[in-house]
Amino acid sequence: MSFVPGQPVTAVVQRIEIQKLRQGNNLILGFSIGGGIDQDPGQNPFSEDKTDKGIYVTRITPGGPADVAGLMMGDKIMQVNGWDMTMVTHDKARKRLTKKNEDVVRLLVTRKSLEEAVKQSMGGFPRP
Repeated sequence: MSFVPGQPVTAVVQRIEIQKLRQGNNLILGFSIGGGIDQDPGQNPFSEDKTDKGIYVTRITPGGPADVAGLMMGDKIMQVNGWDMTMVTHDKARKRLTKKNEDVVRLLVTRKSLEEAVKQSMGGFPRP
């Protein structure tokens, strides 16, 4: 998925709700992120468009909260609890995900397989 900064983004998204796991004073999500507007997009192994500075899931802990919720490695995070994540720094994304006063994280993500499924399903129908 590519986009032009300042222009509307069209994306096929999936809602994922992750219940954080409490371990002592820590709340565990069970995944890691990469990307952000302050990072080198050329280093992102999940984006075909090497100018994409989005936030991507880079690791999932097997059996962890994110894995149980259906998050997948390579998912692009579009929103966290209603906050836009398409143009944020890596640190801002991390802070939005790890807020101590939130036991649940509601994500909107897009993934390549979602976009491909929609394109295939529309292939046999004439466009208006």
